[in-house]
Amino acid sequence: MIVVTGAAGFIASFFVQKLNQEGYEDVVLVDDFSIVSKKANWENLTYCEKIHRDQFFSWLEENEKQIQFVFHLGARTDTAELDTAILDELNLNYSQQLWRLCVKYGLPLVYASSAATYGTGEHGFVDKHELVKKLKPLNHYGVSKNKFDKWMLSEVKRPYFWAGLKFFNVYGPNENHKGRMASVVWHTFNQVSETGAMKLFRSHNEDYKDGEQLRDFIYVKDVAEVLYFFMHHRKDSGLYNLGTGKARTFLDLATATFSAMGKKSNISFIDTPEDIREKYQYFTEANIDKLRAIGYETEFTSLEEGVKDYIQGYLMKN
Repeated sequence: MIVVTGAAGFIASFFVQKLNQEGYEDVVLVDDFSIVSKKANWENLTYCEKIHRDQFFSWLEENEKQIQFVFHLGARTDTAELDTAILDELNLNYSQQLWRLCVKYGLPLVYASSAATYGTGEHGFVDKHELVKKLKPLNHYGVSKNKFDKWMLSEVKRPYFWAGLKFFNVYGPNENHKGRMASVVWHTFNQVSETGAMKLFRSHNEDYKDGEQLRDFIYVKDVAEVLYFFMHHRKDSGLYNLGTGKARTFLDLATATFSAMGKKSNISFIDTPEDIREKYQYFTEANIDKLRAIGYETEFTSLEEGVKDYIQGYLMKN
C-alpha cells in the first residue's frame, strides 16, 4: 500500500489521481475528511482505505508490513497563520512522529517542505543541507517547515530513503478549497470571469515595478511527476527544490490567464494587504541542479502552457 497524507488537499489529491492513472489502487488516504469544500478532491479517487489523520499512527502501527511507501503531504499551509501552536502541532510534531515510525518500520518517506523556508533568499535558493540552519523564513508557516528540516537533519536515525521537497509556487487543479491561499491563476480566472479585470498586488519595494514581483510558478502536474519519480528512485536521500528553475512575473501569469480565457488583458494594482506586506517575498527561483543531478530529466511545463491547460482543461469546464 502507498500512504498519502493530506489526501483531501491540493497537491496530495492530484498526486493520488496520478497514482490511479498509473494503475495504483492500493492507496491509503489520510486527512481530516470532514471539510466539505475538499470533498470534490477525493470522492472520485480509487483507494483501499481512508483514515482520519488522528487515527493514522495507530493504524500504521497495525499495518506497517503492508506499506510500501509514505508520502507525507499534509500540513497547515496558510502562510498568514499566526497560531504557532497549530503550526507546531501539524507541521512539526506530527511530522516528527511519522518520521520516527518510518525509521522504526523501515519505510521510505517523501515529505513536503517549502520554499517559504528561504525567506528573502539572502542565502540563495539552493537546497544545500548546510544552509538550513542559516535560513530566516518570513512567516510562521515557513518557520514551522524549517523547524522540521533542521530537526530531521540533526537526527542520527533516518529512513533508508527519504526526501524533503521544497515546493515553490504550485498552481493547478484541486485548489478550489484554498480560498485566499489559492494560486494567482485561480484568483485571476475568477476575477476576470466576474469583472472582466484583474487586480494584482502593487509593489512596495523600490527594486520591483508593480506586477514585476517574481515567483517560480510550477504546475501541479509537474509536481506529481517528480513525486512519482521519487517513488521509484528510492536513493539519493536529501532535501530537493521543486520548482521550474525559472522565475516569472505576476504580470506574465495574469497575461497568460487572460490569453487562455480568450480575453484582452485588463490589469490594475492594489496595495498588498498590511498583514503580509512586511513578510512578502519579491523573488523566488528554485535552483534545481540537485534534482537534475540524480537523473530527473523531464522538462517542466512552461507558465503559458500550464496556465492554458489548467484554465481550458479544468476551470472553464468546472
